Amino acid sequence: MSAPKFTTLGCRLNAYETEAMKELSDAAGLKNAVVVNTCAVTAEAVRKARQEIRKLRRENPDAPIIVTGCAAQTEPETFAQMDEVTRVIGNTEKMQADTWAEIAKGPNFIGTTEKVQVDDIMSVTETAGHLIDGFGTRSRAYVQVQNGCDHRCTFCIIPYGRGNSRSVPAGVVVDQIKRLVDKGYNEVVLTGVDLTSWGADLPAHPKLGDLVMRILKLVPDLPRLRISSIDSIEVDENLMQAIATEPRLMPHLHLSLQHGDDLILKRMARRHLRDDAIRFTEEALKLRPEMTFGADIIAGFPTETETHFENSLKLVKDCNLTWLHVFPYSKRDGTPAAKIPNQVNGNDIKSRAARLRAAGDLQVQKHLKAQIGRTHNILMENPHMGRTEQFTEVTFTKAQAEGQILRTSITGQNGQQLTA
Repeated sequence: MSAPKFTTLGCRLNAYETEAMKELSDAAGLKNAVVVNTCAVTAEAVRKARQEIRKLRRENPDAPIIVTGCAAQTEPETFAQMDEVTRVIGNTEKMQADTWAEIAKGPNFIGTTEKVQVDDIMSVTETAGHLIDGFGTRSRAYVQVQNGCDHRCTFCIIPYGRGNSRSVPAGVVVDQIKRLVDKGYNEVVLTGVDLTSWGADLPAHPKLGDLVMRILKLVPDLPRLRISSIDSIEVDENLMQAIATEPRLMPHLHLSLQHGDDLILKRMARRHLRDDAIRFTEEALKLRPEMTFGADIIAGFPTETETHFENSLKLVKDCNLTWLHVFPYSKRDGTPAAKIPNQVNGNDIKSRAARLRAAGDLQVQKHLKAQIGRTHNILMENPHMGRTEQFTEVTFTKAQAEGQILRTSITGQNGQQLTA
């Protein structure tokens, strides 16, 4: 009997939770099963999940297949109706030891409980307490500090997959990071679904900046702290203070911008306007000139004209964006945007997404060229590749020790990475 096989689709938080599921299923004694942790961010993501499940069935004809994650939470019947699927479990259930103990009871889990085990995610009031001490690499660890989202952007299905926003208390976060540092991790990344809403449900309503300052103060041996995707309109004074004064907070922010036109932003029910995004990036660069920005941008949202799209294209330079995550708009049943008339033609969506990616590629080239001759502290992810403080990949011809922070000069670039 072999150990379970896990497949992760979608975001970094899913990858984090897959590692937690590995620990939970191992403790339960689960063997010879396939677990698929799905994503629901677009209709295409759900299609890919179904495709992956069919492929895994062909590769593992005798193994039970358990489907979980956001797509399983939002569309449980879609997966329950697949002959390949043995069990569907929700995002809350997948993080509970009892779930895995129950699944591990039977050879095919038949008769142990119903096929679909997905509760109302909106009734969940606490973040899963299962914290793991890093994963994937010995150099960088991810710490989930928040889950869920209270906002209802018209294009987004994720709140229905993740539930309302809930936070891990600061003391719990600090204790975990101390353990990670003791284990030798040189970088910790704070992650969540809507990270800048951290603290709103805790006593005294602290902000993300308070958590960042507390971590840096109480874990002085942590060399590098990084924060994942944020909503710039929610950034608080202490986070700006940390950007300005804390060299251990890495100068790289991934922004949830979504669009560059005010009318489309309003139709998306975003809480910021174009000028808010530009103002934030200008202020952050003033406080930290080496700061780099990534951003999520959607191409082809319903009613988007060429003029609206041009404003997104201009935003790439106006906000000094370097790392773009471009999403061609995908209609999601159950979201208000799916009901908006004037859906954009599919070919136009593809073309606009390609133009955004091309603009992003030019920004990457500009960034890479600007680094040549500069000195960086590079965290080695494997013997031949590490990342700068700005999260830029750096390759080495000579093997280096994984997990170490190496101070070195950048000698060149290959179009995608720096060389040193």
